[in-house]
Amino acid sequence: MSEQFERLSRLPLRDDLRGKHPYGAPQLDVPILLNVNENTYGVPDDVRQAIVEAVSREVVGLNRYPDREFTELRTNLARYLGHGLTPENLWAANGSNEVLQHLLQAFGGPGRSAIGFPPTYSMYPLLASSTGTRYIAGRGNEKFDLNAEDAAREVRQSGANLVFLCSPNNPSGSALGLDVVEAVYEASEDAQAIVIVDEAYAEFAHSGTVSALSLLAGRERLVVSRTMSKAFAMAGTRLGYLASAPEVADALRLVRLPYHLSAITQAAANAALTHSDLLLANVENIKVQRDRIVAGLLQLGLTPVPSDANFVLFGGLDDPHRIWQGLLDGGVLIRDVGIPGHLRVTAGTETETTVFLETLGALLERAVS
Repeated sequence: MSEQFERLSRLPLRDDLRGKHPYGAPQLDVPILLNVNENTYGVPDDVRQAIVEAVSREVVGLNRYPDREFTELRTNLARYLGHGLTPENLWAANGSNEVLQHLLQAFGGPGRSAIGFPPTYSMYPLLASSTGTRYIAGRGNEKFDLNAEDAAREVRQSGANLVFLCSPNNPSGSALGLDVVEAVYEASEDAQAIVIVDEAYAEFAHSGTVSALSLLAGRERLVVSRTMSKAFAMAGTRLGYLASAPEVADALRLVRLPYHLSAITQAAANAALTHSDLLLANVENIKVQRDRIVAGLLQLGLTPVPSDANFVLFGGLDDPHRIWQGLLDGGVLIRDVGIPGHLRVTAGTETETTVFLETLGALLERAVS
């Protein structure tokens, strides 16, 4: 790694990128992968066949550029989300990371700033840096329970041009109350900030957790981002999207690359959306395993954070790296997110959950014996 950085230092790299590390979770050949919150159930056979047929139809015309406005896709996304949304309210890109990048390109940049509330999604500061946007780490989320008063105060004092609210939050899994979103939106009035509610894991929320989509009407600076990577089991497709006032999408057209969504991506996403009921059938199974993990961790004397996502952050570990390595040696890869005393695990299948809990239990027992 030091040799790599030495070579890199010889290039005329931007000063603000020197010494930075790229995003990257370990990609290891392990029987049970529970580290990056993928949907481990995969794509059902009927949907897989529909995607193959849709892509096959597009192959005939691959010599032509795709629909630059991805009209059919925006129509299907609006239908899926509901809430009275129309295609004009939708935007999509190659994963929700590119959606967020578009927002930072349009509304951030040199001389502007974005605020988030760590611990939260680690890509926010990286995306801000890549667009020359100053990133502000807000306070008040150390206990994973960001409240309206604290969040509003931080946003008001920061004067930030963009605000990131992650709900359910990654890595904690905790969902924000709508009062937080409303308070932050009001607090950002003077700065006319774009308020982004990142709902990548929204489909896994407990019953009664209300989406920020319900707040979009009348709030032209509010954006709700989603992804097809998690609940739809299509991480490899790279399709993220947002809902907002139509003028936000118009702004993003100024910064997107020409024809940024390939015909293949659009075909696969459209086929999936027209079979959303089949794809989402496993969401309830995943929620069952998530809650089973929470119960199992409590029985082991650990402290899981209540989760509305498809993963669980848990603490109470004296030596997280030893546990992480022990699980890896046992064929289970989970995530060290850098929070002292904590690790994070994705909710997988029933079998995967069983192996994780049994392996973890054995490691903890060994530590006290």
